[in-house]
Amino acid sequence: MFAFIIRRSIQAVLVMLVISLVGFSIKNNMGDPVRDLVGERVTPQERAQIAQKLGLNDPFLIQYGRFVKNALHGDLGTSFIYRKPTLEVILKHAPATIELVLGAALIVVFVSLPLGIYSALKPRSLISRFTMGFSTLGVSVPVFLTAIMFIYLFAVTWHVLPSYGRGETIDLFGNGYWQTGLLTIDGLKHLILPCISLASIMLPLFIRLIRSEMMEVLETEYIKYAWAKGLSPMRIWLVHAFKNTLLPVVTVFGVQVGIMFAFTILTETVFQWQGMGFMFLDAVQRADISLWIAYLVVVAAVFVFVNTVVDILYGFINPTIRIAGTK
Repeated sequence: MFAFIIRRSIQAVLVMLVISLVGFSIKNNMGDPVRDLVGERVTPQERAQIAQKLGLNDPFLIQYGRFVKNALHGDLGTSFIYRKPTLEVILKHAPATIELVLGAALIVVFVSLPLGIYSALKPRSLISRFTMGFSTLGVSVPVFLTAIMFIYLFAVTWHVLPSYGRGETIDLFGNGYWQTGLLTIDGLKHLILPCISLASIMLPLFIRLIRSEMMEVLETEYIKYAWAKGLSPMRIWLVHAFKNTLLPVVTVFGVQVGIMFAFTILTETVFQWQGMGFMFLDAVQRADISLWIAYLVVVAAVFVFVNTVVDILYGFINPTIRIAGTK
């Protein structure tokens, strides 16, 4: 296991280097850092002096090495919109996105598991058929259309839930970086519709995945042997069958959690949710190259971290998998 963790850490570093190289290449070929810094009110001679001072005339590899060195020290550039370090801006918007993704992930887990298992055990029941029909519809409808429909029904027509914003928030640590709505009733009300809308992307996928994997496991020889041995149905379903269903489910879940961070752009835009996705779209529209390159690097780091954790969990879910490469 230790060797596997070391190997995955090296792979994660290599992936981050490639992503940082791509991001820096885009940043190096788009926009004008001098203009972002001082605007258009300087002479060409002054612009040339500033470019020389910032090292913009150095070879590409030297500039990239400087970029990596600064990134390791937490410096991913300065946002010309906010006039602050990009990492500081991202960290200030991150709590809203983390709460949104966390809420959506909890909905996916606690809804898809019982529905997927029940649909596998009772495939011909009315509930199972309705669930499969609902999952097909959920896969077909885009997330922004689902969000607009929820706003129309729950906010405009029935007036039971708010349609935009985060509502009342509390400064969790007193430093202004983690404004949470999880500790207020108004904040939780504002969280419901965005979380359901974001979860609607993954929920049908996981219901169908759990159902298909569970049905496949139920046809294996060791399950038939368990029935022949006289074990109770609940033990066979939840201990023997469900445990062996978890491996592909956890694999896909780890990937989809990372994808949810990307899909928050649409959800946060529709609900005016002041998170990382909303910030990224604003940075693109206002050509803040430094900010959206920093956003790409941070999201890539989230992807790498989540997938590394999922790989490590393999050994705990199914110890027979030799993830460490030992014989």
